[in-house]
Amino acid sequence: MLGMLAATGAATLWEPDALLARMAADVPCAKGGAAGQLVGTLPLFRNRILPPHFGLKYDGTGLDARLDTDLSLLEPNKLITPNELAYIRTEIPPAAANHQGPWTLETSGMLAAPAVLRLDDFTNLSKSMGPHLFECSGNGSNRDFGLMSVAEWDGIPLTELVARLTPTKDATAILVSGYDHVGQISQRSIVGASWVFPLADLEKIGAFLAIRMNGVPVPPDHGKPVRLAVPGWYGCSWIKWVNEIRLVGPDEPATSQMVEFAARTHQSAPHKYARDYAPADIQTAATPIRCEKRKGPNGLEYRFVGIVWGGTKVVDRLQIRFGGTDQPFTPFTICPAPKTHTMWQLWDFTWKPSQPGPYDIALEVADQSVPQRRLKSLYYMRQVRIEEV
Repeated sequence: MLGMLAATGAATLWEPDALLARMAADVPCAKGGAAGQLVGTLPLFRNRILPPHFGLKYDGTGLDARLDTDLSLLEPNKLITPNELAYIRTEIPPAAANHQGPWTLETSGMLAAPAVLRLDDFTNLSKSMGPHLFECSGNGSNRDFGLMSVAEWDGIPLTELVARLTPTKDATAILVSGYDHVGQISQRSIVGASWVFPLADLEKIGAFLAIRMNGVPVPPDHGKPVRLAVPGWYGCSWIKWVNEIRLVGPDEPATSQMVEFAARTHQSAPHKYARDYAPADIQTAATPIRCEKRKGPNGLEYRFVGIVWGGTKVVDRLQIRFGGTDQPFTPFTICPAPKTHTMWQLWDFTWKPSQPGPYDIALEVADQSVPQRRLKSLYYMRQVRIEEV
C-alpha cells in the first residue's frame, strides 16, 4: 500500500519504507522523561538462553581460543573496551610468543629495493588513530554477539610505509601477512593469516599498523607488537603479529584467509584472484544488549538498551519491531545523536507490551538507502520472554 503526504499543496505518493524513513527524519532528538524504577533485567537470547561465558578463553587454545566481550555491561561512560575484556579470536602463536630480538617486517615483491625493516626504526611515524570498532566476521548469536569490541589505537598509516618502500609501476596491491599457528589441527580455522588490499584504495581504506591499544603496547593475544587495523572492516582482515609486507600485481591469488572468510565477508564467491574481492566492510548494524524491567506511573515498562555500529556515516535514527514480520516497525531517534561511526553508540527504547509471551526483536536503519545487509537478513535479531505486563 502506498502512503500519502501533502507537499507544497499537492499529494505525493510514498512507498511504506520511504514513508517510515521520512517520519523518522521528522522526529526531533529529545529524551523522554526519567525511566521508572529498575526492578530487574530480562535475558536476551536467540532460540535458547546461553550460560554466562564472558571473559573466559574457555573454548580452546591457539586457533580455537575465543574470548567474548559482554556487551550488556556497556554504559554511556564505558564505551571503550578494556584490553583484558576485548574479544579474542585466536591467541598468540608460538612463533610470535617466542620471538627474540628486534621485531622485523620482511618487505618483498614488486619493490625497487626489497628489505627487512626493523619495527623500531619507523615507530616514530606512529600517531593517535582514535577509537575503532573491530568485529569478527563470524560474530553470531551463539556467542551473544560478543566477538566485537572497541579500542583506541595508535599506529602507522599503511600509506606512509608503502611510500617509503617505492613500489614498481607494476604493483597494484599490497599483501600483509602475520604469524599463525603452523601445524595446529583445528576444526574451526585454516592456518594462514594474510590479506590483500588494492593500492589505489589504500588511503580511502585507512589501514594502519597498530602498535598501541588503549594507551599501552598491543597485548600478546591482540597482535603484539604490531597488528594491522582496517577501520570499518571485519576482524579477519586485521592481521595480527605482522611480519611480512609484499607488493603484488593484478594476478595475485586470493590468500587462504580471504577464501576461508569469503562467505562471512559477503563475497559473491570464494574468488581465485584477490582483485575480485569486495571490501570486507561492516555495514550499519544494530542490536539490543539488555532489557530492563522498570516500574513507573504507567505500570511495568521494558527499556531496551542497544548499540548501533558500522557503515560509513553516522546514523541517528532506527526503527524497531517486536514480534513477527507481520508487525510494523516503529521509528525512533538516538539521543544524544552519535558523533562518529567508527565505534558503537548506545540507543534506548521503552516498550509496553500488550500481553505476555516471547517476542522477536528486529531493528533496521530508518533511512532505507543506508546499506544494512545483516539487519535486513535479521542476522542480529534477538528475543525476549515477557512474563508480566
